[in-house]
Amino acid sequence: MEPPKLLSSVLNRCCLLLACVALAAPPAIGKTAGSSTTLKATRSWAVRRQPAQLVNGSPVLIEVVPPVRLTALSATWLGHDVFFSYDPATKTWYGMAGVSLETRPGIYALELKGRTAKSAEVAFSQRIKVQAAKYPSIAVTVAKKFTEPSKEQLQRIQQDKAVKHDVFEHTDTEREWSGNFLRPVSVPVSDVFGTRRTFNGKVQSMHQGLDFAAPTGTPVLAANSGTILLAGPLYFEGNCVVIDHGQGLLTLYLHLSDVQVKPGERIARGQQIGLSGGTGRATGPHLHLAVRWQGVYLNPATLLNLKLP
Repeated sequence: MEPPKLLSSVLNRCCLLLACVALAAPPAIGKTAGSSTTLKATRSWAVRRQPAQLVNGSPVLIEVVPPVRLTALSATWLGHDVFFSYDPATKTWYGMAGVSLETRPGIYALELKGRTAKSAEVAFSQRIKVQAAKYPSIAVTVAKKFTEPSKEQLQRIQQDKAVKHDVFEHTDTEREWSGNFLRPVSVPVSDVFGTRRTFNGKVQSMHQGLDFAAPTGTPVLAANSGTILLAGPLYFEGNCVVIDHGQGLLTLYLHLSDVQVKPGERIARGQQIGLSGGTGRATGPHLHLAVRWQGVYLNPATLLNLKLP
């Protein structure tokens, strides 16, 4: 009867030794290129967005609560980088993004990547559906110089393109906006974003902003805080102001009769930046508000309806 007792004792000691080894083993961390590591998180990611249903032309606020504490978070979406800011009170990362008018309906991946204080990396992918929006078509009559410009006017247009290219290239990845975006004027909307326009029966274009029926001289307010990138006249846009709100997001205010800010100036949300008018290619006095994110024009009406931190 002795051999069974000896075997039982040996087995018990082996089991105890294996349990101790398992308790002492470090968590599973996989190596990646360089000195960083990839951490397999046990908790799930919480990713929300506004608006919940996306269409081509939509701006979108992305809210992320990661499974572990991060020192940095970034994402890629439709070929663009998304920049995030962190709110320690809610432990939430906020990033602004958008869907271009040219984006076809389909399922697209939002690729998130974060880094912990110990240089470990966490990643998450969420598939998001984009649907097609329905936009109207109209015919518009403007001065002939805007559809058949002269040689001198074409030269001015090319100069303006260079100015706008330089302005749009310089955007801040850090967030400057805070809270909801405000309507720049308190008047009705006269034309919506995405309208397909035919000028003088010849020139076709897409309306890349939101028009407000503002009489000449109506005070125009900054939709949110930011930095002035451009404040001056352009051929098609007329007197124009461009504000950089950070995270690649800009607002543009066109056809002004008077500009009351200067490039480089820091602007508070709701601060007056000029007066409405009908300068540039306009059928009459109004304010054209445009929203631009990393080279993509987005629907201002959607941005004005987002509930932002």
